[in-house]
Amino acid sequence: MITILLTIFVSAFVIALSGAMMPGPLLTVTISESSRRGFITGPLLIAGHAMLELALVIALLLGLAPFFQMPSVFVFTAIAGGLILFWMAFNMFHSLPTMSISWKEDQTKRNHPIISGIMMSIANPYWIIWWATIGLGYILYSWKFGIWGIVFFFAGHTLADLAWYSLISAAVAGGRHFLTDRLYRGLIAVCAIFLVVFACYFIYAGVDKLRSFI
Repeated sequence: MITILLTIFVSAFVIALSGAMMPGPLLTVTISESSRRGFITGPLLIAGHAMLELALVIALLLGLAPFFQMPSVFVFTAIAGGLILFWMAFNMFHSLPTMSISWKEDQTKRNHPIISGIMMSIANPYWIIWWATIGLGYILYSWKFGIWGIVFFFAGHTLADLAWYSLISAAVAGGRHFLTDRLYRGLIAVCAIFLVVFACYFIYAGVDKLRSFI
């Protein structure tokens, strides 16, 4: 039994890590906020992210799975999420010329990283689609081994997110001596480009799915 649980843990870690490394809203916020708050940004963002995912896992176990598998939900999630990513990317590109790293305490009211972790996860259609497909399948498999199967799955999944985003925060926070405004804008620009790519992909996937059952 322990061998099966460890296998669930390791495979969940690897699969989640591949998803965590995909550029998205959460990565963008991690890069921008780590320059202000430091290393703790990554763990706090993932704390919020994990809270949302735990609520989703519980909801799926309580019978919400069929809802997420409905074609109409997929279409709405893909198209609406893609438009949100387009909007985020536009704002990022628009702000690039004036973007600057401030090492002083920012007095502007901002969301707490835990709240941002929740909001940026919801804003990413990849996150919802991942849970409606890969995540749901893995939950159903892990549930065969009872509550411990779910615990080992969720622990491996969350640890992957924590490891990756903590690494990103550490890299950004530790680079205060060489992370210039120009490099900072470059990182944000790259993230914005990825958001556009993913926005196009999700809108295409949503429209393609829509055409299949019209």
